Amino acid sequence: MLRLLLSLSLLSFAPGALGAPHRVFIAGDSTAAEYGPERAPLTGWGQALQTYLDPAAWEVRNHAKAGRSARSFIEEARLAPIAAALQPGDVLLIQFGHNDAKFEDATRYTEPASAYPQYLTQYVQVARDKGATPVLITPVARLLYDFGSLLDTHALYTQAMKQLASREQVALIDLNDSSTRWIRALGEQGARPYFMFVPEQNKADGTHFSAAGANAVACLVMRDWVALRPGLTSALKRDIDCEVRRAGQGGDAATPSRVVHERDIAVTQPGPHGGAGPTTAYPFFAEDGLPFVLRKRVLHKGAGIGLHPQHKDEIYYIVSGRGSYVLDGTRHDVAAGDALLTRAGSRHALQQVGEDDLVVLLAYPR
Repeated sequence: MLRLLLSLSLLSFAPGALGAPHRVFIAGDSTAAEYGPERAPLTGWGQALQTYLDPAAWEVRNHAKAGRSARSFIEEARLAPIAAALQPGDVLLIQFGHNDAKFEDATRYTEPASAYPQYLTQYVQVARDKGATPVLITPVARLLYDFGSLLDTHALYTQAMKQLASREQVALIDLNDSSTRWIRALGEQGARPYFMFVPEQNKADGTHFSAAGANAVACLVMRDWVALRPGLTSALKRDIDCEVRRAGQGGDAATPSRVVHERDIAVTQPGPHGGAGPTTAYPFFAEDGLPFVLRKRVLHKGAGIGLHPQHKDEIYYIVSGRGSYVLDGTRHDVAAGDALLTRAGSRHALQQVGEDDLVVLLAYPR
């Protein structure tokens, strides 16, 4: 089923076509809202959206407010200033659903099959009346597991929004789906740093995001928005390579993706290429058939890598310590933070100096 419904008006305007930036307005709840530094690390995804867009082309105006539903946002007159500011070429992102389900609060609750789409229709109409483009966004998933399964707490509201988008031909970003796949790919424990699980603040909140989570969810929104409006690509300031289509266990390679601990692969060796010793080598993933070599080598006191011709391009990166590096007859003092590129056909050597071990990462094609 096609998840992203493209309205014709999406293609009507190009960013910055009239010189001034277009605006993208956000109407939503706490998951998208702005928070000050005093609330850190609490961050809404709308707060991170501008970092993906060139401000000269697109300006984000975030009107999302914590605790609001599609209903209460309107009844508190929060849609009115958006309506007053919207212009042709602008975009209105509309994400509600978290608070609409709170049936115990009559000021926020919206019945999913009737009242919820009726209120959403008002946002859509406001945007269209101003020549702006409405984009419906299904509610972002919560980090809420039960007996090992991630719960879908927004199902009825997601379904109602998708039906409205189809019926009224409104562009749709299915954030509930993409964020659910994102959480599942991270796993219950792996997803916690992206939410407000902050022991030092006694917080265990699977609804709201840390800065890391807000940036990740903003990437999901931005990726699907670009799919709706490919012309946005020229305005991107960050990559949006954040797709999670399947939760693979090992990728497509013959050997599985995995984690190794250097303590398990350490090998004591004399200095290579006639260098003094001793050294300790850590050959990462040497048996995995990779097209490149990644190795850590610790040159202990007095150790070195002897002078030798280089047959492939190679990079040394100095992690810690100090060394004397000779490249094609020229000596260089090197230390932590230095990267050394040796091209094929050159000659080089590296010698540890000082009291501390010289720790080097090496990378070269196999």
